Amino acid sequence: QVQLVESGGGLVQPGGSLRLSCAASSLTFGSYIMAWFRQAPGKEREFVGCGWRSGTTYYANFVEGRFTISRDNVKNTVSLQMNTLRPDDTAVYYCAAGTVHGKYDYWGQGTQVTVSS
Repeated sequence: QVQLVESGGGLVQPGGSLRLSCAASSLTFGSYIMAWFRQAPGKEREFVGCGWRSGTTYYANFVEGRFTISRDNVKNTVSLQMNTLRPDDTAVYYCAAGTVHGKYDYWGQGTQVTVSS
């Protein structure tokens, strides 16, 4: 059974940094695009970014160079380094895996990120 388990969420002040991690199991990790999504209260879930096995990454416009996705294809993990965080980055962040960009088959349970002073 495929499992994606996120960790690293928490409370951070505006302008601060946070690093989220996602550990995948029972998955041919290298065959999957690994993505991050987020959902803020009262809003729809939105795409944050994704990374291919090759190291290529792609981000939503709102990231504006503040976030970085990296994969460890040996440890089967993907991380989301978030810098210069803003209050509107507050959301539950989800890790997802899919073989086609835009169609994700597996999802983690989410981790809460709160940006507040």
